Amino acid sequence: MSNHYHLVLHIDEQHNESLTHEEVCERWCQLYSTPVLVERWQNEQTTSEAENKAALTIINGWRGRLADISWFMRCLNEFIARKANKEDECSGRFWEGRFKSQALLDEDALLTCMAYVDLNPIRAKMAASVETSEYTSAYERLLPCKKAGVAQPQEKPSDLYDKKPLFGFIGDEIQNDTQGIPFSLLDYIELVDWSGRIIREDKRGAISSQRPRILSTLGLDNDTWLSLASSFGKDYHGAVGSLEALAAYAGNTGKRWIASKNQLRLH
Repeated sequence: MSNHYHLVLHIDEQHNESLTHEEVCERWCQLYSTPVLVERWQNEQTTSEAENKAALTIINGWRGRLADISWFMRCLNEFIARKANKEDECSGRFWEGRFKSQALLDEDALLTCMAYVDLNPIRAKMAASVETSEYTSAYERLLPCKKAGVAQPQEKPSDLYDKKPLFGFIGDEIQNDTQGIPFSLLDYIELVDWSGRIIREDKRGAISSQRPRILSTLGLDNDTWLSLASSFGKDYHGAVGSLEALAAYAGNTGKRWIASKNQLRLH
């Protein structure tokens, strides 16, 4: 957006914990320089158990930061701030304040938030349609479909663009070892396009009277979905999910309950 951005993040804590110390070093040192002690540990040049222990303490600290949203946002915001200040030929503070975050506790909350983010450029009249809303995940997911129309017979659509590492839609193919969004991409794109047509009345095209199949799957009616997708960013704070998910979240975070639970509840 013009003065802010939105992210929907997934943290795979289990995978992070399964990384070897070497893999943690490889990931961390893509962004930061390697301390001499850790470099010696990597090259098996340490001379005592105390040095090994100290090196592993540093690496385990990196492991925690790899799954830390606050650290991720710090790195990303610093990069953006430095780049912007360089372009503007100035220095000093760039961001107004600290980022805000919400915990998405179930599939309903996840899809609502994703649609809110993907429709932001349309609501702000920065784009006329989902397929032209650059810098959104929906745009990136539709890009190979658009490229397929201009690809030569010997070319694959994926060869014509840089594929972003977005979390995948796995549809009904849900297995214990499969991670992804448990809906089909087609249903999600249909949902976002339908919501965009309703929210922005001056957009070209007729308002579809056929409700997307995914709404029936979630048990959401048209009015409920529109209300959620239109005001997700300003009406919800802290955590979003079903009543049961909110109760579990409160217990896991040491809270007796979540404030404004009736407003946060997804039916």
